[in-house]
Amino acid sequence: MAKDEHAPELTPELILSAYAQGIFPMAESRDDDRLFWVDPEERGVMPLDGFHISRSLRKTILQAPYQIKVDTAFSAVVEGCADRDETWINDQILNIYMGLFNAGFAHSIEVWDGADLVGGAYGVSLKGAFFGESMFSRKPNASKIAMAYLVSRLNAGGFTLLDTQFLTPHLASMGGVEISRISYHEALRDALKVEANFHRQPPTVSGRQVCT
Repeated sequence: MAKDEHAPELTPELILSAYAQGIFPMAESRDDDRLFWVDPEERGVMPLDGFHISRSLRKTILQAPYQIKVDTAFSAVVEGCADRDETWINDQILNIYMGLFNAGFAHSIEVWDGADLVGGAYGVSLKGAFFGESMFSRKPNASKIAMAYLVSRLNAGGFTLLDTQFLTPHLASMGGVEISRISYHEALRDALKVEANFHRQPPTVSGRQVCT
């Protein structure tokens, strides 16, 4: 991990090229305008055939207490992910991912309680890889519900790789694992040969479909 204060201006094309090479940008904090590129020695991934839905989460999903939407409030999801004491999402990150969203490469899974956005996740789609950027919760289990719906969508769309960048206890509880940089780059090369479709699954699916 190294800062490059003389890096070229970020564009959607540059970001996609970076993802295809296994690297991604971050900022030190919300108020730091500088960005740096990251290529972790140990990469967090969520195996799409190994996502773990606990009994309590399954019960909640089947009860359907929230409405799940796709790509209707992308900027609000990014802002929700940045709304914490420490964040790597600054204004430049928000703007560049809005560009990717407008170009059809970035997506959000949103958890709504009526008119309130209470959780969600967002990331970047490229061929058969989905690069998960961040998630947030304003109500219990909201981010886990978003992740469950995301995994269901990626499986339906033919994706082979869900990159979570780093492994946190939260992600590990859902089946996330760490793999070496070499293994990650091999999985990424394979995923970039796949023609996947984020919108193959319809916007609305049942909790039962997600839990199967």
